[in-house]
Amino acid sequence: VNNFLTWVLGKFDVYTLHHVDIRAFNPLSYAVPTVFLLLVGIMSFVKGRLYCNMICPVGTFLGLISKVSIFRVKFKESKCTRCGRCSLRCKSSCIDFLNYNIDVSRCVNCFNCIDVCPEKALSYGFIASGEKVEKPEKAEKTDKGRRKFVAGSLLMLLGISHGAGGQEKKGTVVPAKASSVKEPRTYPVCPPGAGSFEEFTEKCTACSLCINACPNDVLQPAIKQYGISGFMQPVMDYHRGFCAFNCTRCTEICPTNALKPLLLEAKKLTQIGKVVFIKDNCIVKTEKTACGACSESCPTKAVYMVPYEDNLVIPETNQDICIGCGHCEYACPVTPYKAIFVDGNPVHVAATKPEIKETEITTPEEFPF
Repeated sequence: VNNFLTWVLGKFDVYTLHHVDIRAFNPLSYAVPTVFLLLVGIMSFVKGRLYCNMICPVGTFLGLISKVSIFRVKFKESKCTRCGRCSLRCKSSCIDFLNYNIDVSRCVNCFNCIDVCPEKALSYGFIASGEKVEKPEKAEKTDKGRRKFVAGSLLMLLGISHGAGGQEKKGTVVPAKASSVKEPRTYPVCPPGAGSFEEFTEKCTACSLCINACPNDVLQPAIKQYGISGFMQPVMDYHRGFCAFNCTRCTEICPTNALKPLLLEAKKLTQIGKVVFIKDNCIVKTEKTACGACSESCPTKAVYMVPYEDNLVIPETNQDICIGCGHCEYACPVTPYKAIFVDGNPVHVAATKPEIKETEITTPEEFPF
């Protein structure tokens, strides 16, 4: 820069600056800050304060201090109509308007929420001693989710596998050797209520509320599944958990409507992905060992067992009644590539309702004795 300005000023006979010889040039010293600057710029352009909210150590430190602040933005529940405008305008994605909760550890006091609220249900002021401004359980979950993401990201960067979370697998068969056929996934699996891949990635602000609310840890922050624009958005990771058949928590907590509320009966018939069976990875074929973990765990019986060689049974699938819950993939003991997995649907569709076969009970007309 100095040499360029020297050349420009020299054209006007101004010699205030002098040419400096660059004796050594280390490309790495320029590449590292350039890449870091581009990363922060992309994250800021795509998702606003994503870097500040989830990665920046200064933001984390200031978030801890803000927990003891006596001046905060607060809800007036009697005036709030839950229109969601405050959440959409929030730079830090820290407003849960459904529960009248503001995560003060992420709030930057930009007051956009106050300006946009048509009912004047938000205000900034002194918090009296003992006044309830946020629910402790919500704050605890948010902090836990941030710690989990940071720890997982560090382990990923170090190349360390952080193992499967969620629920412990018990009583499964232990394979003698690793599988070799990689799962041919075409789309990542978006959470229930997303509607479609494009609609979800466009509306989601990566606030992590659904990730923190998920009881089975199946929702995880995306790293590369959605591409750069979907960094940190929730994705279904069936190596860590499965989507519970009777759960709709993620659809109830989303502040931006990226996950639309689903009734339980509707969720049970929403197909977010389809089951795919890789026979060459299955230990029934490769090791001549009985298993059936996938079939036993499937809530819709989209995975069932059929006769195979040597009096064994092997899985078969019915994609029409599969809802993509991932219970089969999670239960499969084969590693590193599963013998059965869920391939995401780019557009969520309705699954065929499973037929329930009723057993006919015949009652004799007279007692046999």
